[in-house]
Amino acid sequence: MNMNDVIERTRGLPATVESLTADLVALGVERGMVLIAHTSLSSLGWVCGGPVAVIAALEQALGPEGTLVMPTFSGDLSDPATWKNPPVPEDWWETIRETTPPYDVRLSPTRGVGLVPETFIRRPGVRRSAHPLVSFTAWGAEAARITDAHALDFGFGTQSPLARVYDLEGSVLLLGVGHAANTSLHLGEYRALYPGCPVVQNGAPVLAAGVRKWVTIQDIDVDDSDFEVLGADYEQGGGLVRRGCVACAEAQLIPQRSLVDYATHWIAEHRG
Repeated sequence: MNMNDVIERTRGLPATVESLTADLVALGVERGMVLIAHTSLSSLGWVCGGPVAVIAALEQALGPEGTLVMPTFSGDLSDPATWKNPPVPEDWWETIRETTPPYDVRLSPTRGVGLVPETFIRRPGVRRSAHPLVSFTAWGAEAARITDAHALDFGFGTQSPLARVYDLEGSVLLLGVGHAANTSLHLGEYRALYPGCPVVQNGAPVLAAGVRKWVTIQDIDVDDSDFEVLGADYEQGGGLVRRGCVACAEAQLIPQRSLVDYATHWIAEHRG
């Protein structure tokens, strides 16, 4: 969405840190909450301060005793043999594998998650997990617990930040996005163990004892194609969802544990 579209989308005055904070609190975001946020900046309309203001508002609503988590995936570091959007010529693959700089928690850019998470990485005091492809970044009271010990294999599974948010009874915020962007549903995929669930291999460059090397990563072949249907069924079945608006964006606030538990049973029933 270009700036003219953002201006046209904006209703009334631009959003500010104060107005965003008030909208988040009205939605149900509370001090001390563990919150994993998925965001679309353009959906909010014009925001004074852009992504910095969105992050500030989220932190103000949660308070210093709360914890803010965002996905900060870096798909550009993956094995080029897996790339589809767009693919690259096969005779490039070895050059890419051999020369791409290794994953760096401070420098490696995000891909496909938006400007707010990309900005969040640079915020002083945040911690980013060590997974070179599907890292999560956290700020606040439980940041270390959530981001430490992120397993290389099966990056959305039991040794992932998603599972730590589950343990802490955190919540999911969908801010201008739908369930297709809701990474917590992948934890349900891992727990479903549905028949025929394939294991695939990927790879990425990392630093090990100060030396760059290419590592092989095992994972399930995650699939978000039915997540919108899953999310709608969760709500229609009585799952707790608080809906509202934050600036110009439609927003949903959902207890992560109940959603993941529902997703685990739903995926086991509907896939395979």
